[in-house]
Amino acid sequence: MTTLAYESADQAEAGYRHYRPRILLWSIIGYAMFYFVRKNLSIAMPVMADQLHIRKTDLGLFLTLHGVIYGVSKFVNGFIGDRVNAPIFMAIGLIGSAAVNFLFGFSSAVVWFGIFWMVNGWFQGIGFPPCARLLTHWFSPKELATKMSIWNTSHSIGAGCIVILCGFLVDHYHNWRLCFFVPAALAIVTSFCLLIFLKDTPKSVGLPEIPGTEEVIPEDAEDPNFAATLRQRVFSNPYIWVFSLANFFVYTVRYGVFDWGPTFLKEAKGMTLVNAGWMVALFEGSGVIGMLAAGWITDRYFNGRGAKVSAICMVFAGLSLLAFRAIPAGNMLLTTLAMMAAGFFIYGPQALIGIAVANLATKKAAATAVGLTGVFGYASTTLSGWGLGWLVEHYGWDRAFLGLLIVTGIGLILFLLAWSAPRDGYGHAIAS
Repeated sequence: MTTLAYESADQAEAGYRHYRPRILLWSIIGYAMFYFVRKNLSIAMPVMADQLHIRKTDLGLFLTLHGVIYGVSKFVNGFIGDRVNAPIFMAIGLIGSAAVNFLFGFSSAVVWFGIFWMVNGWFQGIGFPPCARLLTHWFSPKELATKMSIWNTSHSIGAGCIVILCGFLVDHYHNWRLCFFVPAALAIVTSFCLLIFLKDTPKSVGLPEIPGTEEVIPEDAEDPNFAATLRQRVFSNPYIWVFSLANFFVYTVRYGVFDWGPTFLKEAKGMTLVNAGWMVALFEGSGVIGMLAAGWITDRYFNGRGAKVSAICMVFAGLSLLAFRAIPAGNMLLTTLAMMAAGFFIYGPQALIGIAVANLATKKAAATAVGLTGVFGYASTTLSGWGLGWLVEHYGWDRAFLGLLIVTGIGLILFLLAWSAPRDGYGHAIAS
């Protein structure tokens, strides 16, 4: 049993104030770096297609295989993430992904690209479960939507920074391989920082549990009912399944715009890859604001119930996509504004889904619940990757955007089905 180093309430509060900002900051930096060794392919794709004569369906297949493996990995590693040291687990995933990026950068054959990107998908799936464990152990349910929305900016920070970095590398050095070598080196450095600055749980540093999370099984006790915990809190909860299915459609829209945005802007709007990279970065940047706004609104006005805010966001995400496609080529300002609006509204639901299932599953099963949503989320690359690539190649961009609008509508319906979901599952503790 861990001995508490902070005996009084004032000492414990001081300990929380010391550790919680650091946990939040370094979990953001760490997960953003996972994007550096995942979304670098988006900017490299057009150059690889030109230089290596790779078809769009092949590029889409890379994205699909990577996404499916990533989703499975996120689910499997969710079980592990609920039970192991989060900083160590997160660092292992980041180092593995960096190593695979080096191998990808040295390759030239299509088959090896596919194999290495599938392996990268597995290591990428290790990234989120440790973060789910960290956030649900260090922050209470009443503030988790706000804090996890702040953490979710890591997605947009990482994705936005990497498209700018890779756009610069390709434009100035005319070498797509640098899009893999440079981010991999940065990821390795970051992984060692995670081991230094992140701490697993409050009890690992002698602090008591965060108030509001005490109803679950004491953390220092051996839990013989972990399988029962998962069954009751995750797999028997219909709302978690609805949120997971909604995640499929949210991620289809999100990655459809992000992965194919540079190619669409280059081919249909006549823009350079540098400008396209900045526009996709703005899509991500507005997503940061959208996530923060969605999290704050959820806690402030909807008592932590994210399904309602997500439904509203999906309506406006669909309208933004309509505007983005309808704006004539050459109008960079309006195209950028429409793309930013799409990012603002689609990233709100993307963040709120993870928050909702983590709260419903409680900190004892949060990583598993998030992993389950990941299976559905990254299975979406069958549509956002290969599916959209096939539609564009055979029917053009108009059909692809019509498909995205249909997907947005289905996501809206699912959020309406989850409208009455409770905020969290801490009122239904399982006896040890």
